Amino acid sequence: MKLTDINAIQLAELFSALSDASRVRIISLLIEGETRVSSLAEELNMTESAVSHQLRGLRQMRLVRARKSGRQVFYSLDDKHVIELFHRGLDHVQHG
Repeated sequence: MKLTDINAIQLAELFSALSDASRVRIISLLIEGETRVSSLAEELNMTESAVSHQLRGLRQMRLVRARKSGRQVFYSLDDKHVIELFHRGLDHVQHG
């Protein structure tokens, strides 16, 4: 398969977005369903500010999306491809 320059850059940026353990842990929690920053922060033992910072990058890469309800912001995975990518990567690192 031949990649265009743009596709190669986008793919590299995707893998870069997944190169941080905190972001991977956030994705693992969002696989369970939509949740708030405060819940993620508590579960990950991180500050809400740190979680928000990581979510901003994941949102820019279209890995997560946000939904506002009043003053609360709820995050979820953008689509099933994110779940598949996570599970394939996990299978790879747990193999052998």
